[in-house]
Amino acid sequence: MIIKNASFITSAASRTQFLHPNKPMIAVCGKSNVGKSSLINKLAGRNKLAKTSAEPGRTRLVNYFDFGEFMLADLPGYGYAKVSKVEKEKWAKLLDEFFSRKEELAHVFLLVDLRHEPGENDVQMTEYLHYHTIPYSVIATKADKLSKMQQKAAVRTVAAGLKLGEANVIPFSSETGAGKDEVLSKIEGILNLLKEPSEEA
Repeated sequence: MIIKNASFITSAASRTQFLHPNKPMIAVCGKSNVGKSSLINKLAGRNKLAKTSAEPGRTRLVNYFDFGEFMLADLPGYGYAKVSKVEKEKWAKLLDEFFSRKEELAHVFLLVDLRHEPGENDVQMTEYLHYHTIPYSVIATKADKLSKMQQKAAVRTVAAGLKLGEANVIPFSSETGAGKDEVLSKIEGILNLLKEPSEEA
């Protein structure tokens, strides 16, 4: 799959502003500062499509991007300790409302940091997605910080922590682009699965 022209569409601060997609939509979620914006930029082949920040907790909206054959929805990061309780509850409500419309979602990419064991929030997110039968894959970011040998061990750790098969964890680096082809291949597979019923009809 080749992304030719990705663009920012809009941001949503509440349920009433959510878009009703006319094409497959993939959501990107994960804890604050895990690299969601960097992933989007790398997939798009553009450095500043999604705004990145060294300060965690900056994404407080659902940001929508048009990738041609599909849309990406960048969700607010969770688990940032320095945010007030009220703000955390506001983000949680926004995420809950977003996922309540699961029929509009083709897939979810859950991002975790490959250097660390999955945190409590990551585990809760996978349990949430399982409970609501929302299909998802795990993208383990910051892979460039580890050697190839360390990456293999880290993938095993992440998979075990989230009770997944290792094949469901994709090591990724926004710095080197490692894993980009695998993510694009995954997206292509998701889109092809969605096309099959209509082709048979």
